[in-house]
Amino acid sequence: MTDFWNQVLNFAEITNLRVGNQLLKDFGNVHADEKADGSLVTKSDKWADREIREAIANTFPTHGVLTEETQQIFPSNEWCWIIDPLDATTNFAKGVPIWGTSMGLFYRGNPVFGYVHLPPLRQSYYGFYYDKNKFFFTKPPITRAFLNHSPIEPIQDTITSNHLFNLCSRSIEILPELPTKIRMLGMASYNFLLVACGASIGGVEATPKIWDIAASWVIAKAAGAVWIPLVSEDIFPLKIGKNYLQYPFPTLVVGNQKLVSDFLPLVEPLRR
Repeated sequence: MTDFWNQVLNFAEITNLRVGNQLLKDFGNVHADEKADGSLVTKSDKWADREIREAIANTFPTHGVLTEETQQIFPSNEWCWIIDPLDATTNFAKGVPIWGTSMGLFYRGNPVFGYVHLPPLRQSYYGFYYDKNKFFFTKPPITRAFLNHSPIEPIQDTITSNHLFNLCSRSIEILPELPTKIRMLGMASYNFLLVACGASIGGVEATPKIWDIAASWVIAKAAGAVWIPLVSEDIFPLKIGKNYLQYPFPTLVVGNQKLVSDFLPLVEPLRR
């Protein structure tokens, strides 16, 4: 990799590890307040948000930031980090060890790098995705995805009743019976990352926000998973000046193209 892409990866690793280690000290021991949209927030979310924004400002002063907690309007900067300082706050507050920190790097509104760190599980997923049809880099990153520095790829099997399919709580009541075992994890990005690494055959989320998918989109695509937005318009590039707080991006992710016909008709009720 070039010096820039090495710098991006090293920054993400160091920042997520530092923030994650501090969050582990608060894990299961904080009070959660309810936000206007019904989701939870803790002092740990706010601390992590501030720490990551300050780290970005110090290391990449020309880059913009979009974050769930403080800045939901996509900026005009050529480069922008989209962060979820504490993904799965409900799990975190309740003592469930599936939560993490997430950051995606965008170039002109398009995702190119994603990093998700899950401190309780000691897992770090990351990936680079370069689409030469959307923009040009003289020295582009190599499209690839990793878990703890080992390459990952999605499942290539056909569907069986022993495969896992991940649901969110907002989708389980309106979907028909699925031909697999199901899991609800409480963390949208991890839902998709398990597909990227081949642990699950597919997953669906009814209402993820841009900070839920900014990093996991890159990792899943780089691994070779099939990402299917259940919205009528293209997600990327993101639009300068748009407030992304109120925009969900229902999504289906499956391990390979053969599975699309198995699952896409089942999740059509989630389409917007």
